[in-house]
Amino acid sequence: MPKKQSAGLLMYREVSGGLEVLLVHPGGPFWVGKDEGAWSIPKGEFGDGEAPVEAAKREFEEETGVAPPGGVFVPLAPVRQPSGKIVHAWALSGDFDVAALRSNMFSLEWPPHSGRRQEFPEVDRAAWFSLENAKGKIAKGQLPLLDELVRHFAEGSLDAVRCGTPTGQRR
Repeated sequence: MPKKQSAGLLMYREVSGGLEVLLVHPGGPFWVGKDEGAWSIPKGEFGDGEAPVEAAKREFEEETGVAPPGGVFVPLAPVRQPSGKIVHAWALSGDFDVAALRSNMFSLEWPPHSGRRQEFPEVDRAAWFSLENAKGKIAKGQLPLLDELVRHFAEGSLDAVRCGTPTGQRR
C-alpha cells in the first residue's frame, strides 16, 4: 500500500526579531488541550494526478479561509512523519491576519459510539511564532522544515523571492 502524502505551505515573515512562521492547530476533540508538538503547517493529503504545490495552495485556503499570496514557492525537502506519511512543503513569504481564520469543517461521531455526529473545524486556531517558539509547537516530523527555512534564510536564497504581499482576502 503506497504511503499517504500531504502538501503544505510554510508561510514566513521577517520581523525585527528575526523570522516568524505561521502554524495552525488542529481542531476537534482529540486535540483539545494539546499544545506542544501539536501545531502544523497548513497542509493536507493529495492524490494521484494533483500537483503537490497546487494541493498545498488548496489546503492552505481550506484550512485558513484565505488564498495564499502570490509569489515564488520555494520547495523544501520532503519530510517523513512518524506515521510514515510524506509531507511536501514550500516556503512562502507573506502575512496572514490570524483573526481572519475561517477553517473548513469535518464531521465526527462524538462522543464515540454515541450515534451523534458533530461538526468541528479542521483548524481551530492559527498563530505566528518565532522560530524558537515554533520548534516547541510544531509536530516533530515537521521540525526539519523549520531548519531548512533557517538555512535558506542564512544563505540569502530567500531574498530574491520574498513577495511581502499581505494575505487577507476571505474566500
